Amino acid sequence: MIGTYLKERRSWILLIITLQAVTLLIAAIDPTIPFRSLLYIVFLSLIIFTIFFFIRYHKETSFYQSLNNWDKSYDLTTVEPAESPFEKIVENSITLQTDQYTKDISENRQSVDQEKDELMSWIHDVKTPLTAMQLMIDRMEHSSFKSQLMYEWLRIHLLLDQQLHQKRIPFMQNDLYVETVELEPILHHEIRDLKSWCLQKGIGFDISLDVPTVISDAKWLSFIIRQLLTNALKYSEGSDITIHSFSEDQLTKLEIRDDGRGIDQKDFPRIFEKGFTSTNNHADHASTGMGLYLTKKVADVMRIHIDVQSQPGEGTSFILTFPNKNEFLKLTGM
Repeated sequence: MIGTYLKERRSWILLIITLQAVTLLIAAIDPTIPFRSLLYIVFLSLIIFTIFFFIRYHKETSFYQSLNNWDKSYDLTTVEPAESPFEKIVENSITLQTDQYTKDISENRQSVDQEKDELMSWIHDVKTPLTAMQLMIDRMEHSSFKSQLMYEWLRIHLLLDQQLHQKRIPFMQNDLYVETVELEPILHHEIRDLKSWCLQKGIGFDISLDVPTVISDAKWLSFIIRQLLTNALKYSEGSDITIHSFSEDQLTKLEIRDDGRGIDQKDFPRIFEKGFTSTNNHADHASTGMGLYLTKKVADVMRIHIDVQSQPGEGTSFILTFPNKNEFLKLTGM
């Protein structure tokens, strides 16, 4: 801050120095003026100015120092009260701007919350006719037509589910419940929901659970597994998806591996980006680029690390590494 203050007051410092230099110059030119006495006066003046400078430095910079250290949280109580007229102008301007920002943020938050509530209400309303459609499809006798309709119904259901969870993610920390979760029931439930898609593509599952349980949140873990399974199904054809849980370095891991088309190496840095699909199959309109993006967001909140291994044409492996119990308990504040 001292450097900034020197720059701010450099014109005044130069003026004082110039005036003292002019005084000494006049004394040197005019023999009637005692040079030594005037030099002594200039020396005392500079000492007094230096003392005055440091006194004013602490007085004039305390407000700006507190402003510089302000955490920008719209709480002005941490800022020193303004004393000088210019400081009061700055304080009034910041206060008015902060009040306006706070008002705008509050209005925007209310608007976003209202939009979220309306969208979630709409999603729940749409699920009612979807359930009725599922019952109607189940009663159909034409197996081929029934399979096609069930596949399209499943796509709509998964898209709605994605949208619903996307709106819940910003508030998911309030919804987390840590417990010992059985992996097998979750996997069987998710696979059963994807049955029509699996039958259409001729895909089976090979499940091997060396570690049958994990410490996690069942609902959000189901969402992560659902996204990874749908991603594996989307890019596989006529091959099994392998699901394997194991322990490594005292941490539980869950691997979901497919033998699909794989991921190109240049796409690896972007697979979790919002809206990114693929550079090789850019015309694939079935992909929304949201599944892995939402998976990563949820996994980050739950402290689940995701490793990806893939080779083009040889399939893809997603490995979930779960945090230990103590780390998850810290996350939930329990």
